[in-house]
This record gives sequence, C-alpha cells and structure tokens, in this order.
Amino acid sequence: MGRFSHTNRKLQIIFILLNNMATAIQQWRSEGRIAVWLHIPILQSRFIAPAASLGFCFHHAESDSSTLTLWLGEGPSRLPGYATHQVGVAGAVFDENTRKILVVQDRNKLKNMWKFPGGLSEPGEDIGDTAVREVFEETGIKSEFRSLLSIRQQHTNPGAFGKSDMYIICRLQPCSFTINFCQHECLRCEWMDLNDLVKTENTTPITSRVARLLLYGYREGFDKIDLTMEELPAVYTGLFYKLYHRKLPDKYKTMTLMD
Repeated sequence: MGRFSHTNRKLQIIFILLNNMATAIQQWRSEGRIAVWLHIPILQSRFIAPAASLGFCFHHAESDSSTLTLWLGEGPSRLPGYATHQVGVAGAVFDENTRKILVVQDRNKLKNMWKFPGGLSEPGEDIGDTAVREVFEETGIKSEFRSLLSIRQQHTNPGAFGKSDMYIICRLQPCSFTINFCQHECLRCEWMDLNDLVKTENTTPITSRVARLLLYGYREGFDKIDLTMEELPAVYTGLFYKLYHRKLPDKYKTMTLMD
C-alpha cells in the first residue's frame, strides 16, 4: 500500500507538471516567444518523458544533465545544433639545433607507425596548451608553442562517434630533451632526424606531409609555413579569443588607410 501511495504521489506531481507546462507554453506562444529551453538534472530524469509528450526534443546531454528544446516559432526549428566536432591536437616538437623531431608509436594499434604525440583538447583549453600538455603526458618532454602548422577536417569519423573531427598540428620548441614516455600509451618514442621522418614509409600520410612542411620551413624560413597566434578582444565585454594567421607586419596592424 505504501508503494502504491508513493507511486500515486509521483503521478500526481507529473500530472501537475504537465498541466503547468502546457499552460506556460500557451502563454509563451501568445507572448511571441519562439523557443523554450528545458534543463533537466539527471536525478530528475523522470520528467523527460512528460516533456517529450508536449513536443520537447533532446538538444544535448552532459554527464549530469540533459537539455531539451521546444520550437514555438513558425516553420522548422532555427535553433543552433549542439557542438558536433571533436578537436584533436598534436605537437611537432622540432629542435632546430640538431634537426631532430620527436615522434612516437602508439600502443594497442594494428599498425605501429611513427606519428606526433597528441590527443583530444579539453573543454576551454587553447590549442597550443593542448599540444604542450599532450606531448608532456606522452613523452615527458617539456615544450613551448610556436605556431599552428596544419588543420585536418574529417567528417563521419568512426573515432569521433560518427561526428566531424578536427585534427590540428602545432610546431613546438623543446625545453627538455630526456624522454620518459608513457608506457600505457606509447610503444616507442624517440628523437628522429627530420630527413629520416620525411623518407620513412612507416608513418601516417599527415605526419609525412607535415614533416615535409617542417623541412621546407627549416630550409626557407618558418615564416613561410607558420600560422602564428594573437589574442584579441571579443565583441563580448571582458572576453578574448585566439586568432591564428600568417604573421602580419606591425605597420599593417596600425595603419588606417591603404595607399
């Protein structure tokens, strides 16, 4: 009997919620509102089904909550979709004095090919910081960000749950040289002559291409290949963003008229 009463109380709460929500939706429509966002903590997940019966759809979910939306405007929903890109970052740590490049072979791979150490960027983490962190975690090498070298865009990536994937390779300068690589992630790690990395067939296509890019920069000047970073103020007060582009001469940063 106690269980039945408890169930009844739950049903009553849900029934009241449905009525209140339906009334609120009518009012919001009359006010000209075009969308409703509903945030539901994981411990209140029982309210998802009632919301769905009113037309709400999932927008996204986090580890401890889900967010649903209801479009009230005319025509198809114009609400922005949730983020669907995974961002991976690798660090090409190149020592110009010895012309050595830091490379690893991943453990637990079908093909143990040479590549640059790297991994997924954490939420709120800058690209350069990801590259420096991942290199240190995998190899024990400390480094500094110098530039962005390449961006790979790939869609329906199996490694990104079928979503789009961005893979960014940064040029880093080493601050230490003694390797102490992670045995759980890496099978091998070494400083390899850049020419050898260019010539080897035991590497990935993107690693081979970026190795050639580095060789070109080393011989002709890194200003020909680097995308440098500058922090600029965003349109939102108090916020800043990182802009990556080829180096802009100082006189072009301040000039107001073009001759």
